[in-house]
This record gives sequence, structure tokens and C-alpha cells, in this order.
Amino acid sequence: MKKIKDTFHKLSLTKQFVSIIFLCLIAFLIFFFAILRTGINNTIETQMFSMLQNNQRPIVNLLENEGNVNEELYAYLSKNSTQVDCLISDGVLHIFGGREDKIGNNELYKYLIVESGQLSRSNNVKHGIVRINDMEYYYSLVYCKNSHYVVASYMDNTYPSSFRSILVDSTVYLIILAFILVFMVILIWVFSIIQPLGQIKEYIKQINMGKEVDLNINRGDEIGQVANAITLMKDELTKQEKAKEEMIHNISHDLKTPIATIKSYGESIKDGIYPYGDLESSVDVIIDNANRLEKKVYNLLYLNRIEYLLTSDSEGVVTNMKEVVEEVVLNSAVIRPEIEVITDIEEVFFDGLLEAWRVCIENIMDNAFRYAKSYIKIEVREDDLKILNDGPKMSEERIQTLFHPFEKGEKGKFGLGLSIVSKVTKTNNYNVEGYNTEDGVCFRIYRKPVEEKKKTNSSWKKIERTKETNYEDVKKK
Repeated sequence: MKKIKDTFHKLSLTKQFVSIIFLCLIAFLIFFFAILRTGINNTIETQMFSMLQNNQRPIVNLLENEGNVNEELYAYLSKNSTQVDCLISDGVLHIFGGREDKIGNNELYKYLIVESGQLSRSNNVKHGIVRINDMEYYYSLVYCKNSHYVVASYMDNTYPSSFRSILVDSTVYLIILAFILVFMVILIWVFSIIQPLGQIKEYIKQINMGKEVDLNINRGDEIGQVANAITLMKDELTKQEKAKEEMIHNISHDLKTPIATIKSYGESIKDGIYPYGDLESSVDVIIDNANRLEKKVYNLLYLNRIEYLLTSDSEGVVTNMKEVVEEVVLNSAVIRPEIEVITDIEEVFFDGLLEAWRVCIENIMDNAFRYAKSYIKIEVREDDLKILNDGPKMSEERIQTLFHPFEKGEKGKFGLGLSIVSKVTKTNNYNVEGYNTEDGVCFRIYRKPVEEKKKTNSSWKKIERTKETNYEDVKKK
């Protein structure tokens, strides 16, 4: 079954459509020969017996009212060309109008006489089909209550066969017509799918070739949604590419300055000239610029390798966020001493490597110090960490692209810091968001309550055991 499914999915949509139509045709033939023909035969039998009995009813009424055969009854018994109506009385079958040749032999006489003998006032009707000498006969027997007669009517297979042919042909024609109409509707529908998919394919091909093209598919269904998503993705990639080019340009410019400074100061010192007054101060300038270069290069390398490090090394590891936040606050307090750092921290553990969380918190704090006016507030709870500041509020457009790589804010540097934050949180199954508050901005790292409920007891026990272990062991790990 899996092989059939895989083979089917490898076909083009047109071939899939033809295959489905072929299978439907086979199903139709099976349905027609196995089910529909049986239904047609039952319908024909019901129709023939109903016709026999309807033609018998006036004869039965006359006999029950008169009790004997009269001229009116004789005329009625003789006129029907489709069936033969006759009377059975005292074991003798009487046919009127010289139509004995309809029987063909005496076997049918004998059969009807025997069957009529089984009728009574309580069981006064009987019908069926009998085969005599390879010919089928439909018959109906009715016992007349106020007389000694049994009305016997029969017909051979000529009329039913003709009726069957007409019914089968009509049914087949109707089904074929319905099948063709359904086929045309499905065909139009399939090509309405194939055509926009071809547009999407050609659009992607042109984009890969670096051409500027538009994709115009005005549909509200899933294909339209896919087309819109591809267009949005292309616009986003174009935007990121431009941001990346701008970032590379800015990085080149930022790297050029410290490199030029280091080079010029090194050449001056070599020539015995101290640009900053004395040897020690001039060397300090070189070291300071080298540190700037190191930090920029470190951010670029860290962004490239962080996902690999997190997925390969962080399984089963937890980090004490209280200690991480306190360490980062202690180290970053000197950035802007005039900014008050307010902490409300509980001792909680987050899944993931200590180093990754430290870089994550450092990047958020660096961003907060860059924009804060008077204070930064840090709140740490179970699976919930918030860093707030009273800096200027962000625009809605900025909030949407906050964690995209190479996106810089007004005072941003490389556009990589918050992208690293996003990678760390997502890899460790946390969410991160930035939003405006009443007096500033808040960055929040959290895990949804629904996910919290799904944690197994074993995972909680693992965290509890980690809490009991020495934190330095976790840090080393």
C-alpha cells in the first residue's frame, strides 16, 4: 500500500487525475454489473408482476360480481396483446380468443393448474417466474372469492427482455452522461489548480535567476494562501538581504576604523612616536580597538555556531537563572552607572546551557542600557523572565522585526544581539517577545502554561535533582 501511495505521489497532477478517473471507471463498471444489474432485474420483476395484476383486476371484479363468464368478460380476456389471461376451473385451464399458441406446450398448463390448486380464500394471490424449455414465463394467479374460477395471467420473456434493454440503456446513458459531466467539472477544477501552481513554479524559477517578477494569483483558497505566503517570504528575504548588505557595509566600516587605528598606532610606535602621549597610553588605544574587533567578530561567529552548540550539548542541562542574572547585572552595572538596576529574582532553573543564557541576558541588558533613561527592572519567575526599561517606545514595525537577523534599531550596532536571543530561546523551547509598556519597553522570555502542564513527572524529578546538585557541576557541564 505504501509503494502504491509513493508511486501515486510521484506522478504529475494531470497523471494523478487520469489515474483517478480510470479507477472511477472501473468502480462504475463493478457497480453496474455487480449491483445495478441486480437492482434492474428486481425492478423488472416487480414491474411485470404489477402489470399482470393490474390487468387481472377488472376480470376478478367481473367474476366476483357476476359469478360467470359473459360477453364483456370474454372480450376483455381476448384483447391483451402483451399477456395471456385465462381461467382455471375444476382443474381445467380455458384460453379465449384462439391464443393457445402462446403457451407453446402443455407444460405451462400443468404448472399453472397445480399452482392454482394451492389457492384459497385466505391465500388468494400467487405470482412467480417459471422456466419451461429454456423460456421464462411470468405468471400471476388470483382466486375469485364469489366464484369457482382462478384467474391466471402469464407472459413470456419477450416483453420483459425488451423492457430490460430499454431500462438498461436508459440507465447506462444517464450514468455515462452524469459521469461525463462530473469528469468535465473535475477536469476544469484540476486545471484551475494546475495553472496557478505552474505560475508559482515559474515565479520561483524567475526569482532563483535573480529576476524581478510579480506573482498575481487572486484566489482565497489554500493555493492563494500559498502564493501570498511565497510573495511575503520573497519580500522578507529581499528585505533581510538588503539589511544584510547594509550590515556588511556597516561592519566593514566599523572594522576599518579600529584596524586603521591599530595599524597607524603600531607603525608610529615602531618609529618611536607615541600618538597618545606616551607608550603605555598608545598601547592602551591599540588594546581597546583590538577588544572592539574581538567583540564584533565574536558576535558573528557565535550567531553561526550557536544553534549547533545548543542542539548538541544542551540536552538534559538546566541553568540557575538567578545566578546568571546576578552575574550579568554585576558585570554590566558599570556601562551606565547612572541607570538604576532593580531586581526581583527567584531562584529558578531554565533548560539550556549556562553560557547560552548568559549571552542571551547580556544582549538584552546591553540593549536596555542603550535605551533606558533612569532604570532597568528585572523579574525572574518560574519559566518567566522580564527585563523592563523606561526608554522610548518601539514602533509597531520595529516590534514585528525585533528578532530578525541584521535588523538594527536607532541606536543598534550590528543587528545580531536580539537575533542571538531568539535562537537561544527557541532552541530551548522558550518564547521571546518585546512589547511596549506604560513607561517604556519590556522583553519577556517565557514558556507557555500549556507546555508546562505537559511536562512529565520524570522531567520535574530531573530538575529537582539538579537543584540539589552543586551549581558549579552544572556550570562545568
